Amino acid sequence: MDRRKFLKNAGVAAGAGVATTVAAPAIAQSQPTIKWRLTSSFPKSLDTIYGGADVLANRLRAMTGGKFDIRVFAGGEIVPGLQALDAVQQGTVEMCHTCSYYYVGKDKTFGFGTSVPFGMNPRQMNAWIYYGGGQKLLDEFYANYNVVSFAGGNTGTQMGGWFRKEIKTLDDVKGLKMRIAGLGGAVFERLGAVPQQIAGSDIYPALEKGTIDAAEWVGPYDDEKLGFFKVAKNYYYPGWWEPGPTIHFFVNKKEWDKLPKEYQEAFQAAAYEANVTMLAEYDHKNPTALSRLLSQGVKLQKYPDAVLEAAYKAAMDLYTEESAKNPAFKKVWTEYDKYRRTQNAWFSVADTTMDRFLQSHK
Repeated sequence: MDRRKFLKNAGVAAGAGVATTVAAPAIAQSQPTIKWRLTSSFPKSLDTIYGGADVLANRLRAMTGGKFDIRVFAGGEIVPGLQALDAVQQGTVEMCHTCSYYYVGKDKTFGFGTSVPFGMNPRQMNAWIYYGGGQKLLDEFYANYNVVSFAGGNTGTQMGGWFRKEIKTLDDVKGLKMRIAGLGGAVFERLGAVPQQIAGSDIYPALEKGTIDAAEWVGPYDDEKLGFFKVAKNYYYPGWWEPGPTIHFFVNKKEWDKLPKEYQEAFQAAAYEANVTMLAEYDHKNPTALSRLLSQGVKLQKYPDAVLEAAYKAAMDLYTEESAKNPAFKKVWTEYDKYRRTQNAWFSVADTTMDRFLQSHK
């Protein structure tokens, strides 16, 4: 059989199988019609990260016969992207799709929901959230903001940003104006940089005009779409501040409590799907996107060890200092760090060893 024909047929069959499996009209027969609005922190042009919200909404409609209908709005259509959580908290919309760490200005504890510098990778984050007590810890904290949370995607370990000039020593970091979100910005500040919190759609013009000297966003696929390579050629790795960034669905607590139990179960199943498929999609798209970028003159650069060591020390000092004055942060960091160490010990035996061996046999 022709390989392409086989793959096409297999894909159609698999798709049909999924639809048949999840379609459950019985769920909706006696249930109310519910219409929600979801505000995203992301533009539609970033189809993979924005698309996580569409996965959730489409699957919920399929599972409830269209009775649970969530309409997705891109960042800026209802509120600016970085105000998505506020809109949910205040009841302007029922839910949002955003990164928890965008809101570390409210409380640095928000960093843990997405990613913290030198923290856990995507698989470790899923393990912590789903089985390691992370979800309970996060929801105890988020309850202070009238929201409940659900993991809704992961980009995988991110790249380390676009720089106009090379970073050879720690001195090259000092005074650098860099767009960076979350606690990564606080760590860079300790190294002498000047962090800037800028929404994704505003990064390119700021970099082009020289308002900023460097910027991080996600990884090759999304970064290529935003065109950063046209104005900054040095592309650094690894994104040590985002080793496993989880994107979240935040739902207004009162609205969540109103949902029939069957709808809550359907919602959680759809969120699981959005979480798993986003990471798989990025893992699929990033390698070829990186190849395209390199073919256009992008210089792939590794952060110098001295910078990584200084950043690691600055991060650990930050966690110690914040824990001393912020009980909520201390509570989550204590359990998070304990779990992180256990996971790293296991990965050093299994995945890391295997990866290094395979990488030496390219």
